[in-house]
Amino acid sequence: MPTDSPSLSDPTGDDDGTDTSFDPGRSQRVPPWIIRAIALFWVGYVLVALLGRVWDRLAGFGLLLLVSLFLALAIEPGVNRLHRKRGWRRGSATALILFGVLFGMATFVGAMGTLVGTQIVDLLQNSETYIRDTVDTINDTFNTSLDPQEVVDEVNRDDGPIQRFIDSQQDNAIELSLQALRGLLAALSITLFTYYLVADGPRLRRSICSRLRPDRQRQVLAAWELAITKTGGYLYSRALLALLSAFFHWVVFQAAGIQAPIPLAIWVGLVSQFLPVVGTYIAGLLPILLTFLDSPGKAVIVFAFIVVYQQIENYFFAPRITARTMELHPAVAFGAALAGASLLGFVGALLALPAAAMAQALASEWGKRYDVVDSHLTAIPPPRRLRGANGDSGTPPPAPDPA
Repeated sequence: MPTDSPSLSDPTGDDDGTDTSFDPGRSQRVPPWIIRAIALFWVGYVLVALLGRVWDRLAGFGLLLLVSLFLALAIEPGVNRLHRKRGWRRGSATALILFGVLFGMATFVGAMGTLVGTQIVDLLQNSETYIRDTVDTINDTFNTSLDPQEVVDEVNRDDGPIQRFIDSQQDNAIELSLQALRGLLAALSITLFTYYLVADGPRLRRSICSRLRPDRQRQVLAAWELAITKTGGYLYSRALLALLSAFFHWVVFQAAGIQAPIPLAIWVGLVSQFLPVVGTYIAGLLPILLTFLDSPGKAVIVFAFIVVYQQIENYFFAPRITARTMELHPAVAFGAALAGASLLGFVGALLALPAAAMAQALASEWGKRYDVVDSHLTAIPPPRRLRGANGDSGTPPPAPDPA
């Protein structure tokens, strides 16, 4: 006989037709979104690992392209001048300028290599004489009583630290040879990339602009022209300052009777101009050290001239040469060099200056500019020179009366 008692599945008696019984299979089923999330995670992980491996393999290639791009921006103003005003073909003009750059770099590297090799041979052959002279100088300067013979015996010991260091470096001869070969191949690759980027530059720019709207084309071409002008002008101004520095230092080194005056003068000129802020001190350290081994008095003369010439360059040469190109703020140049060195090492430190110059030039052409209010915080003192780059007084005109 039927009863109205509530069932076990519906103790309240309110049965709405829904099955609420416990199902073990249903409680263990994984939601679909979790499966998609796990699959997406592993796909992303594999892609990131693949991209990282590809980047490790192509990092050197990307660095070669970056160096070639900046070198192309640097030499294109000269190529354009020869092509437009002299009627040269772009390929011939590019080859001539690239050959000049490579010849100058090869001359510098050969001269410095010869200098370093000669100094090492001389140091090894006359090591006892240099040690005795150095110890005598230290005793006379600091009133010490070091025995030169004990220092010589310590240096010449077969199991001493100097001999162990020499023996350890003999095993690196093959590695150094391989590194030199890789450097030569990299230089050849950079030369070829630079040649094609400059010699075939118009066709490359036409190919890029064909994918853009006319207004975008004008913006891209204007930015490209500005980058060529400013980057090339900046590097040319640095090269001219390096040439002046090398010439005056060669005159002083030659007059003082310093060994290898030409390589040392070229070293000082290049390093002091293309390494910001600290370049002058790094450049002057090598000739001072080499001269000190020969004569401490000559080392004092070299140090004094380097300091004096740096002031002359800052107040006379640099303002005139960089007036028509651009001048980087020392803090910007130093910060850019540190950032470039952190990213790409020594090559990044060298590329940081033209990169900062190009970025500063592009930033100066974009955005609105307004008149600066009068304040002691924005007052710029007149430049400390007698004549400007265009023959004017070098002092800006007075500001108009606000009234």
